[in-house]
Amino acid sequence: MKQELSRNTQSLSRLDIEGGGQVVVSDGFAYVGHMKPPYGTSIIDVSDPRKPRVCARLEVSPWSHSHKVRVCGDIMVTNVEQDRRHFLRRESQRLAEARDTLTNALGRRPEAGELARELDLDAAELDTLEATLARGYDEGGFKVWDISDRAQPRLLSYQRTHGFGVHRFDLDERYAYISTEMPGYLGNILVIYDLINPEKPEEVARWWMPGQHLAGGETPTWQGYGHRLHHALRVGDELWASVWHAGFRVIDISDISSPKTRAAYSYHPWVVEPTHTVLPVTRRLDGRRVAVVADEEHEHRHGQPHAGLWLFDVTDLDAITPLSTFHVSEMDSPWSRAPGRFGMHQFQEHIDDHLVYCAWFSGGLRIVDIADPTRPVETGFYIPAPAADEPSPQTNDVDLDARGLVYLLDRNRGFEVVEFRPQA
Repeated sequence: MKQELSRNTQSLSRLDIEGGGQVVVSDGFAYVGHMKPPYGTSIIDVSDPRKPRVCARLEVSPWSHSHKVRVCGDIMVTNVEQDRRHFLRRESQRLAEARDTLTNALGRRPEAGELARELDLDAAELDTLEATLARGYDEGGFKVWDISDRAQPRLLSYQRTHGFGVHRFDLDERYAYISTEMPGYLGNILVIYDLINPEKPEEVARWWMPGQHLAGGETPTWQGYGHRLHHALRVGDELWASVWHAGFRVIDISDISSPKTRAAYSYHPWVVEPTHTVLPVTRRLDGRRVAVVADEEHEHRHGQPHAGLWLFDVTDLDAITPLSTFHVSEMDSPWSRAPGRFGMHQFQEHIDDHLVYCAWFSGGLRIVDIADPTRPVETGFYIPAPAADEPSPQTNDVDLDARGLVYLLDRNRGFEVVEFRPQA
């Protein structure tokens, strides 16, 4: 029997573009941040959702990617982050250890081939690693653009930060809430920039978890970079911050110059997949204030559940309580065991009613009804076909427009517009 690939959904169009990390839709345009250089940002006219049309493309250097994007009015902000940062950080440490080990064993400096075998890397990967270490990296940060003419974005400013640069972030009419590495800190922290003059972003505040500020004398209670800010989303005078293997935080920004932690919750380490996004629903559900949390399928550990969706009662921030989880079975996608990730990644970052639209990597789009937050129910799904030469779909991000249309972005290749048609 042929497996069902959609329920209560219909594809309106598909655009064959380079893979991306984030899609946001505003006023008839979709903005896509791409995963791999030289492709930076695409602006797509979706006024006719059946005929999306690329009207602008921005490129980046060979050493960076610009896979995140935000738009507010005629201002667009894009990130600049080192490409392949996880590989480079991990392998640079292993390279130093391997070189020392082989030097001691051989009584001389090892040759390139010997290093490659010790690290189990091919020659090209070792060359990339060595060249990157020799060159260094100083491009990390974010760019601010004037997009009053969507076909010709105009660069207003390029704010350098530090280290690998900027990951995901939020934006409103006045401020950018940036997740970035900064000198003297371990892992990404929050830096808030005032964009009242978009040609000269001005830092107004920082927030971090105790233990991250090494230069300030703090000592982490964890190993490596597992506790860090992924990104923070503004809701009124609060920021809802996902902090990877440390769960999530609620930050009080009633005084924008002095962010303070208001609440904290972590379900790690017994949940092995990291916390990617946290956001409260705009209206109350069943009398409760409810927060939706996405874990990211990162490096799945066999024998553990795949990354899924959480619902929390956050009515009382001093007594945050888990309500339920939602998971997708491997039997629900024909590509769940193909190369690539299978599990939760992200949901739309504005939840105004009881439907959560989830990007589930090779599980595609999953639409979850949380009207009863103790019993989330899937009410629709759409699993795209893999792009040409790809072993599986990798639905990486999702957004909705004012018409209720759904926009899907594949991490490897492809952009799709989908309509949700719930049965009466």
